[in-house]
Amino acid sequence: MVAAPAAVPLPATRSSWTTGALMIAAVVLVGLNLRAGIASAAPLFHDLENLLGYGTLVASLLPTIPVLCFAFAGAGTAWLVKHTGLERAIGIALLLLTLGLAVRAFESTWLLLAGTVLGMCGLAICNVAMPSFIREHHPQRTASMTATYTVTMSVGATSAAALSVPVAASLGSPTLGLAAWAIPAALALLVFLPLAIAGSRKTGPAGPHVSPWPMLATRKGLLFTSMFGVQALLVYSLLSWLPHILISRGSDPATAGFMLGLVQAISIPTVLLLLWMASKPRLLRPAFMLTCGAAVAGFLALLLLPVEFSVVPSVLTGLGLGIFPLLMLMISRSGNNAAETTALSTLAQSVGYLIAALGPFGLGLLQGVLGSWTVPLVILVGVTLLQIFLGYRISGSGRPPSEPLDPETVGPR
Repeated sequence: MVAAPAAVPLPATRSSWTTGALMIAAVVLVGLNLRAGIASAAPLFHDLENLLGYGTLVASLLPTIPVLCFAFAGAGTAWLVKHTGLERAIGIALLLLTLGLAVRAFESTWLLLAGTVLGMCGLAICNVAMPSFIREHHPQRTASMTATYTVTMSVGATSAAALSVPVAASLGSPTLGLAAWAIPAALALLVFLPLAIAGSRKTGPAGPHVSPWPMLATRKGLLFTSMFGVQALLVYSLLSWLPHILISRGSDPATAGFMLGLVQAISIPTVLLLLWMASKPRLLRPAFMLTCGAAVAGFLALLLLPVEFSVVPSVLTGLGLGIFPLLMLMISRSGNNAAETTALSTLAQSVGYLIAALGPFGLGLLQGVLGSWTVPLVILVGVTLLQIFLGYRISGSGRPPSEPLDPETVGPR
């Protein structure tokens, strides 16, 4: 007798489709939030300073907090992932982000600082963990999902920068304008919650833990860390101070915020172009040189052109932001497993962001002392030249540096 066919495959297929769609939605929503909390704050720094009355030190510290959190909280991400699981770690990060952004609703300098620290620690964990999440759950679509992740990141930042001042005006307070961005963070948390719960229930032997710090002694570790630090210094100096630079030259806050949004908007098609180029081994180095060269031209234009032509540096620096997705793609493809990818991501981002903190904080203090943005912008032009050199080296002959990981130094621990 022939047995009747079982009806198991259909539910399983539906479940698979549902899980796949949820994982794609998770990548999109996390990406939308990863820069919104930062980009929404920069256009409001001037109003916040007037409202709360803090001085130059706090004004320089505020845009530096995210980068410092990315350095120190990011360094602990590998430990958190080991003890909670990858999905649960990202869920915890989204909870921290939501709470931190919500706390900034109160008109208090200390709560503004505390909320920024809490929220940016959440972003730091996501920054490090998401390349591993993409590698683990989308192994056949690493490039396309990295493109999705970085494009939605730019969309979120563009929206936050352009809408930050109007939202704050409609709510009647810059602090409420900051806190409004807790809403999309809460939505991302709700969507990710089923994945976090399912991830916490996984059983079986724990995956290998790879220590990131010995990798700093390798050529790959040094190159990725140096490149990440330099590009992050440029990006977060721009995100933190571009509106302030334009306002100090006579622009109104809404226009300055729009220009920051334009930087992010230009980066969206740039990401698609550069990731397409990176998929062709012979075009990887030209992709790096294109975006690094645009950064040099953009910061030179910001230094030399009058504020009436601020659209020019905005477009050029937007092209320069394409370096980030190229690096994230190379990190996602590096290593033999998700643990090694997490280790390299942890190293590059924790040490790299520590280097990058010199940008927003140091340049803010320097401007406060000199009363001008000329010298800080000259320094940033010099950093863009260093980025060209590192981009040329890291792009190699069309693929990431292939130095093998030494199992004696970075093996399971």
